Amino acid sequence: MNHLLDPAILFFVLGLAAGLLRSNLEIPAPLSRFLSLYLLMALGLKGGFALAQSGWTQQVAAAMACAVLLALVVPAIAWCVLRRLLPPFDAAAVAATYGSVSAVTFVTASHLLEQQGTPAGGYMAAAMALMESPAIVLAVVLAHWLRAPAAAVVPVGGQAALAAGPGAGTGPRVAGVLREALTDGGAVLLLGALLVGLVTGEKGEQAMHPFTVDLFKGLLAFFLLDMGLLTARSLGGLGGMRPLLCLFAVAGPVAHGLLALGLAKVAGLAVPEATLLAVLGASASYIAVPAVLRHAMPEARPAIYVGLSLGITFPFNLVLGIPLYGAVARWWLG
Repeated sequence: MNHLLDPAILFFVLGLAAGLLRSNLEIPAPLSRFLSLYLLMALGLKGGFALAQSGWTQQVAAAMACAVLLALVVPAIAWCVLRRLLPPFDAAAVAATYGSVSAVTFVTASHLLEQQGTPAGGYMAAAMALMESPAIVLAVVLAHWLRAPAAAVVPVGGQAALAAGPGAGTGPRVAGVLREALTDGGAVLLLGALLVGLVTGEKGEQAMHPFTVDLFKGLLAFFLLDMGLLTARSLGGLGGMRPLLCLFAVAGPVAHGLLALGLAKVAGLAVPEATLLAVLGASASYIAVPAVLRHAMPEARPAIYVGLSLGITFPFNLVLGIPLYGAVARWWLG
């Protein structure tokens, strides 16, 4: 548990404590957005520089294949479980949230692996990018499938009319929602930075070293301070939540992480890469996916899918999950 003494983690705890104490400490929204974009840009550049050195190897291809498979399987598993606990639209929204990934959890895990002297390949940033959108696409398709019965034409007084109800209508246009999911600013920046790093290689790495390395730890700590404050605010939405849902917010990610480690073992990934794959499988989106779902699935309640992912899963993964997945990876794959 030495990672709990890492300054970045301690700043998260500080933000959480300040939020719970109702301090007036606050990070301006534009600064928080800048920090988020900085971390994605730095992560993408590091991944591109690493890919420029290693090239497209069998290990890289295996990691990408595992990432895509996880991005398809995890939301499907989550949907099968959650449809027994929640109304259909809420279940689909939570499944999409847990089927996508948390960039901050991934960045923190990468940072901790570097601190331990066992850095993972930078190409795992590309794996993260691949895992962000499939769950959103599946959720949009599922939402339109759920709306179909309610939008059926029903004869009323000799005339055709749409059935009334919360699911009536066709909802947002699929093409527009899918475009928003696939062109999310964070994903575009991450992939673009990775491409820049790949093209510029060693010279680019030397030129950007002060930006991607020297500033990284301090800005990560600052961002986690903000995430602590945000987590504290989200805890209020957990009041009245069913205990089984709260249990899913912990047990689900652990199961997804173990599934990822199983895939990593079959694919022959090294321990650091397997650890990051487990972190990706176990994480849940609380920024990109909720932003899309508010338009794509207005029938779902944000208090549930944001409350579970940000109020329970994010702090669990940050404090206990990351070292747990690392320990299991070393025991199973090491």
